[in-house]
Amino acid sequence: MARLPQPAPEELRRGPLPLRGRTALVTGASRRGGIGHAVARRLAAYGASVCLHHHVPHDAAQPWGADQPAEVAASVREALGDPGARVVHGPGDLADPAAPAKLIAGAADALGGRLDILVANHALSGSDGTLDTIDAAMLDAHWAVDTRSVLLLTQAYAGLRAGLPPRTPGGRVVMMTSGQDIAGGMPGEIAYALQKGALASITRSLATTLAEQAVTVNTVNPGPVDTGYLTGDAYDRITARFPAGRWGMPDDPARLIAWLATDEADWVTGQVIDSEGGFRR
Repeated sequence: MARLPQPAPEELRRGPLPLRGRTALVTGASRRGGIGHAVARRLAAYGASVCLHHHVPHDAAQPWGADQPAEVAASVREALGDPGARVVHGPGDLADPAAPAKLIAGAADALGGRLDILVANHALSGSDGTLDTIDAAMLDAHWAVDTRSVLLLTQAYAGLRAGLPPRTPGGRVVMMTSGQDIAGGMPGEIAYALQKGALASITRSLATTLAEQAVTVNTVNPGPVDTGYLTGDAYDRITARFPAGRWGMPDDPARLIAWLATDEADWVTGQVIDSEGGFRR
């Protein structure tokens, strides 16, 4: 059986901009305190051009409030590692079944006609409850945003990649889950846990489907991340569960996601990866 040769020494040396020339769409990059913003900054720092998706009405309805999309984009632009790369941004209500395909097409058009990396970071906050309080409207709302839109984004992305030469490198899909399958689950957020669990379950099927297009598909569980949604005693109780004595910060999962987007992660696909600092449940 033929064996692949060992990498040459120069192939082992990592370049300073491993994503130079690549393009990425990061959804849910609406706030400078969020994971999406941190992911976009990492991708930009690694050399990629990035399109930021936002849905300001969602954040405006939450306790943390909305940020200014132009200021979020400016923060990502400051991190650009390649002076020839670009940062663009645009809105989209992913509860609309037509929005994912429009978002993929718009991102590709804004970034030169090609999209290499899709990071589906968005999610619906609130509108949830325990088993005895959820209703059909809650279930449908979370299904539409947390799961259906991610699959439709991936479908549109795959259609776009299908137009490229066979085995074009650099194709990446990263989805986000929330540790709902780990000890204890999320009994207070049944609708959210259900839909995030669906993404974890479909990861391997999508990875197998897109392998022929040289696209890897992975899902990241970032664990509890300090994005400003919790304070006071509850915040302190969560802190005590981390061996490092601190919450995860947005850049913690962002480093993993950025690495998954590089060629170094070409052999990692179909995985649900926990990045939560040894969080003790």
